[in-house]
Amino acid sequence: MLLSAAFVLIDAAGCQNSMDKEEGSQPVEEWKIHDPDRPLPPVVNPGPASGPVPAPADAFVLFDGKDLSPWEDSKGQPARWKVENGYMEVVKKTGSIRTKQKFGDCQLHLEWAAPLPAAGEGQERGNSGVFLMEKYEVQVLDCYDNTTYADGMTAAIYGQYPPLVNACRPPGEWQTYDIVFRRPRFAPEGKLTSPARMTVFHNGVLVHECAELTGPTENKKRPPYTVHPDKLPVSLQDHGNPVRFRNIWLRELE
Repeated sequence: MLLSAAFVLIDAAGCQNSMDKEEGSQPVEEWKIHDPDRPLPPVVNPGPASGPVPAPADAFVLFDGKDLSPWEDSKGQPARWKVENGYMEVVKKTGSIRTKQKFGDCQLHLEWAAPLPAAGEGQERGNSGVFLMEKYEVQVLDCYDNTTYADGMTAAIYGQYPPLVNACRPPGEWQTYDIVFRRPRFAPEGKLTSPARMTVFHNGVLVHECAELTGPTENKKRPPYTVHPDKLPVSLQDHGNPVRFRNIWLRELE
């Protein structure tokens, strides 16, 4: 798979050996969180959507279109999102869902679609999120002809880095996220020795390259790192919008 090969090349050449800030991005410290004056990235047409990307042989298949057995809600109860026609769909007020299995360093692939017809504006249009270790979010949002703050738009590392470009497809069309995630490292006494890093492709377009996270991602805050386990669940957010997901798989990298 060409995209998987690209992940390996970028990860080996950059994320493991570089402490630099994300190349081409605006330093986090220069901007207030959710600053409306922060420049928006240019729009790039990613080309037409294709069919689901097959899972590699060594991947954990987290959603195959049939059921939510690998998932639970935040209280450890069965996930209550809707499953039909090969996708899962957020059901408002049922809560976010998380994987029963826990992961650290990983390559994550998932496909999602914003609701059609589009409804709402800004953060109220097709909002959800993908959380690595339940702490580090790549934003899901419909930013096709929809403007919001730069660090909260589609494919942003929420509250920290806007994507390098806006590669959104129209609502209703399937979109892909491919994420290489390196968890933070802590010394035995609790001191941070290496921050979390992400490389992200949106619809096959590079939008983050070895971005160093300042800590967990939160709304209106940039909290510092605190010690946490080496492996935690992947979670998907219930933000009240009927966002759809399909074909979710993950490869462990440690």
